[in-house]
Amino acid sequence: MDRPAPLFDARLARARLSRARRAGYADFLLRHAVEDMEERLSPVLRRFPLALDLGTPTPLAAERLRAAGRAERVLRLAPAAETGAFTVEADPELLPVAAGTADLTVSLLALQHVSDLPGTLVQVRRALRPDGLFLACLLGGRSLTELRTSLAEAESAVEGGLSPRVAPFAEVRDAGGLLQRAGFALPVADTEILTVRYADPFGLMRDLRAMGLTNVMTERRRTPLRRETLMRAAAHYAETFSDPDGRVRATFELLWLSGWAPHESQQKPLKPGSARARLAEALGTTELKS
Repeated sequence: MDRPAPLFDARLARARLSRARRAGYADFLLRHAVEDMEERLSPVLRRFPLALDLGTPTPLAAERLRAAGRAERVLRLAPAAETGAFTVEADPELLPVAAGTADLTVSLLALQHVSDLPGTLVQVRRALRPDGLFLACLLGGRSLTELRTSLAEAESAVEGGLSPRVAPFAEVRDAGGLLQRAGFALPVADTEILTVRYADPFGLMRDLRAMGLTNVMTERRRTPLRRETLMRAAAHYAETFSDPDGRVRATFELLWLSGWAPHESQQKPLKPGSARARLAEALGTTELKS
């Protein structure tokens, strides 16, 4: 049976990220994610012998792990060629890591452009040693809803149809299930909404280009966006998603995933019916019989 075409053009995604880094990467979302990563790792009272940084757009996460002493060694699996010790270029969908190698794997703002996310999560789990931790942040499904809506309205009105312009992002309601299917123990998925304000929609578009987050879908329309369509989209955006001071809003949903490689020391749910006390007693209430 023929395999389906990949959702994203991985080569184009790497090229656009490389271009963004050369021109000056817009790192405000990444810096926020790195701060959150440190906070999420703070309750884990251990030092990891080997940590992997999987596909984070810049070395910022790897540098922070090293500076904080969270890991004895940090290997960066970079999404595009870059210099630096303990850095190799790697595709997140083809991890060059032996099974049971890593104690910690982090990935910030990288996995939203992976075509086979379930397969990548399986590879990440296999690469972890028992009781190893996976922590990732990627863009979630509510990201860029304003831009998506405005482009759809403009293209429909001007050109009489729609084409894929903004990538479909993972939904939090599905993320926990993906972690379980990949074999992670104690899976957790949660989200954070960040609202960024701009003077106009073109400021948002410049930042997306400076983060390498422009359209890299395989089924994208190959012709450039028509000027008339672009201007109508910008007008719709400004009219529909502006604040009283005239600035426009852009939503970024940060979807966080975490899970552990299974180990016998981890907490496990009790068997149904094994409780030794009634919940009503613990809550100080009266139990009502059905």
